[in-house]
Amino acid sequence: MTTLKVGFIGLGIMGKPMSKNLLKAGYSLVVLDRNKEAVAELMHAGAESAATPKAVAECCDVVITMLPNSPQVTEVALGENGLLEGARSGSTLIDMSSIAPLASREICTALQAKGMNMLDAPVSGGEPKAIDGTLSVMVGGDKALFDKYYDLMKAMAGSVVHTGEIGAGNVTKLANQVIVALNIAAMSEALVLATKAGVNPDLVYQAIRGGLAGSTVLDAKAPMVMDRNFRPGFRIDLHIKDLANALDTSHSVGAQLPLTAAVMEMMQALRADGLGSADHCALARYYENLAKIEVCK
Repeated sequence: MTTLKVGFIGLGIMGKPMSKNLLKAGYSLVVLDRNKEAVAELMHAGAESAATPKAVAECCDVVITMLPNSPQVTEVALGENGLLEGARSGSTLIDMSSIAPLASREICTALQAKGMNMLDAPVSGGEPKAIDGTLSVMVGGDKALFDKYYDLMKAMAGSVVHTGEIGAGNVTKLANQVIVALNIAAMSEALVLATKAGVNPDLVYQAIRGGLAGSTVLDAKAPMVMDRNFRPGFRIDLHIKDLANALDTSHSVGAQLPLTAAVMEMMQALRADGLGSADHCALARYYENLAKIEVCK
């Protein structure tokens, strides 16, 4: 059992298995979430609980947040009864949420004034990799701080990479989400084309997966589409949030993302049709609706 006491705020689809992996690695854990069932489950596994972010900060050396977006992280860190009110000098916030890079920098500045450090460390891999502890973590912040908490982050991940100063982790995550979204869109177009042309999409997938068109996205999402399995590992609503942050960031730095903007509109159309809580591979449904065909084995 390590002597490091860790707070974990946010026990959703990703946060709950990530926190369980910390317990398995021997970390002492204090958890907080609005979902009382999730908190009870972690307490049964050996965690303690706290009532407010302030209370978590007061008793922990490092606090991990895994929350939906910038406003929630800002509220937990800087709001009433937030981490800032309970911050101990020399403690650290590791925000593993996917939020706007500017928000990371603003939160970090406010915490540093109270003596609390921060890393932004968003993750990629979805629920399956959160469960088996093989997430990819992209980290922004002081390199010495990264080195100090590398083992902690590695307990939840297969890959942990330092990408630059504070905010760089979330810029990296936005780049990741752009590539994932465009990959799913390309895969969807290809499988709909094959199906409409009368060719078995599963045989097309098996034929191309070992070539240049092969990818982790293709292997993860093509079988789900063909099995009509749209249970969320990563919801369309969350991908819309990430693409909105990517587009906002692109506008602020003068980078043009026309393909990202197009896929954003596709996802917005699916959300309007009630599919916001479906897995992002349901992007295939957009193309299926246009072609009036269903991709299946």
